[in-house]
Amino acid sequence: MLSELPGRTPATVLSVTDRGPNDNIARRLRELGFVQGEEVQVMARGPIGGEPLLVQIGYTRFALRLSEAARVQVALAQGATA
Repeated sequence: MLSELPGRTPATVLSVTDRGPNDNIARRLRELGFVQGEEVQVMARGPIGGEPLLVQIGYTRFALRLSEAARVQVALAQGATA
């Protein structure tokens, strides 16, 4: 899960998990570019409980709640170590 990815570790998006029909959050994540095959990294974590996460996908950065990042399934990029 993206929420558990160590900082500055390159990964690839596998999928976004829907939590029901017409899941607006999952749909919005996909619209923002969290789609299979895209490279992603956690750039920084907030000071209180590690939230929000500053996430970079492509050349764009987003702030995500941990609950939102937990919906994004990732795999470490080739050659990356956690």
